[in-house]
Amino acid sequence: METQTRTSGTDTATLGLGSVLVGSLPAALMTDEAPDRYTVEAVFTRRPERDEITDILGSETRDRLARAGYSTVELTISDRRMEIANTNLEELRDGLGGVLADRLAEISDDVRARQDAAAVRFRAAAAGEQDRAASVAALAESVTFRTSADEASGTGSEPDQRSAATDDRARIDDRADESGHGR
Repeated sequence: METQTRTSGTDTATLGLGSVLVGSLPAALMTDEAPDRYTVEAVFTRRPERDEITDILGSETRDRLARAGYSTVELTISDRRMEIANTNLEELRDGLGGVLADRLAEISDDVRARQDAAAVRFRAAAAGEQDRAASVAALAESVTFRTSADEASGTGSEPDQRSAATDDRARIDDRADESGHGR
């Protein structure tokens, strides 16, 4: 069984293409009957993420291929393979392979940057929520329910109430520790 170690939920390696699947090439290559253009399947260096697939198949990639002189090339993704249609091995060797490698590295970096920015926003929101919850709890603890007579006679003074609240909190925490149930 193969396992992958990931950090922050995503694989940090830059996405690339490792090799051509020779078994998927037309059997007639290097013969008189060989087609000029065909589909070449290449294996990714790792499984592409959903956002990377979206960018690979997106208009920016098509535009980049067209600007580089490969307007007829079409890309599809099948599991861990990129299917590069309307090309040939010579074209891939002589430049198209480099164009694809550069685009995959760019996509990988862009996706990682977007994920990192989202993680920063999530941590900031979580910290803000934690601060808000602490403020709500502190405000709730400041509420006292004393009668007018208690206030007039001075019984139940604020320092006494704080001490009683601290004692109550300590007893609750002790019971939670004894029962094995933390908060």
